[in-house]
Amino acid sequence: MNVNEDLNYAFALSRQCLRILGVWPDPFTPLSDFHRPSIRFIIVTCILCLYVIVPQLTNMILAWGNVVRMVEYVASANFSLMALCKLVGTWYHGETLRTLMTSVMTDWMTSKNDRERNTMLNTARRGRTLSLRCYVASTCTVTFYISLNLLKFYRNMHQPQRALVYRFTYPYNIQKSPNYEITFFTQLSGGTYSALINCTVDSFVSLLVLHISAQLINLRTALNDLVDKLAKGSISSSTFKEGLAAITVRHEHLIRNAKIVDDCYSAVLFVHMFAATFQLCFESFQVFTIVSNHLDVPLVKVCFLSFYVLLVLTHLYIYCYSAERLLTESTSMAYGVYECKWYDISPKDAKNLMFMAYRSTVPLRLTAGKFGAFSLEMFGTTVKTSMGYLSALLTMMD
Repeated sequence: MNVNEDLNYAFALSRQCLRILGVWPDPFTPLSDFHRPSIRFIIVTCILCLYVIVPQLTNMILAWGNVVRMVEYVASANFSLMALCKLVGTWYHGETLRTLMTSVMTDWMTSKNDRERNTMLNTARRGRTLSLRCYVASTCTVTFYISLNLLKFYRNMHQPQRALVYRFTYPYNIQKSPNYEITFFTQLSGGTYSALINCTVDSFVSLLVLHISAQLINLRTALNDLVDKLAKGSISSSTFKEGLAAITVRHEHLIRNAKIVDDCYSAVLFVHMFAATFQLCFESFQVFTIVSNHLDVPLVKVCFLSFYVLLVLTHLYIYCYSAERLLTESTSMAYGVYECKWYDISPKDAKNLMFMAYRSTVPLRLTAGKFGAFSLEMFGTTVKTSMGYLSALLTMMD
């Protein structure tokens, strides 16, 4: 494989979807193009705001007091709000992310041997697997979502008062054709865009974090090889110092890249963490209400809500898994220093390794608004908290 094939292997799905949304940080695009939003980005943003978020928040206010209705309305608005924050955040930091993608492309181009490349490919393969699962869950959810609303559209075709996907009063006659059809399918596309944006941005961020983790593995291996060569007498002390200086510079570069990802998405991930907790609660509440009250609900809607819960869990797990890998590999640099043959080299050269060990004591993290760090432990805590909110919501119903 060449570098283009490797990049396509790692970022194919995310790249194509982000291009559709108009926010792909293309490293081959001039910097001046990132200062103006694309028409695709503007259209998607307007659809999300005017045809999903505003109608559902309005409906929630109008349904005040009816817990079941309020939960249904706020759930879709909450999911679309997550998508809007991620879309705007990716566009806003497009110039910075473009620089980061250039660095990723350089990493693939400058891999020194097959071992480094295989490490990157193995990590990318794990990222692709997680992304594929996310896209499968998203596709199933969107399929049932579209099927449910097309069934509603078919039933309302010849009704005097035809219902929209999201009930709202627009400044034009929505009952008149083709106004009704255009509005209905625009709202339907808004819900589809929400799923696409959440899935795509989550996969993109996860792949970036996993790529940095792979580079840390390669750096630790390079450090061990360098110490082994000095211990065997294959290189001189001066050559060792030059190699160690290059590794240190590379380590600082990876630390900066990890901080760039965190700075770009920390605020967005805080919204995601906060919203996902309630989203899981709301969707679980709807499923529980249908099952416990034996409501006459179409099977399509039950399947839609079930896949919805799975989708929210998958999105959350992607962040927690990739952040856990980053944390583990960043702290493993210190263990790599300890595990190499430092005892077979001179004390003066061994002392130089302490700078690397000391720099690795602070783990790299993917944070949610600087208030908490993503990890597998946070995944469990979030699910537990969400179920606690569900219990409180059910108590309100009683």
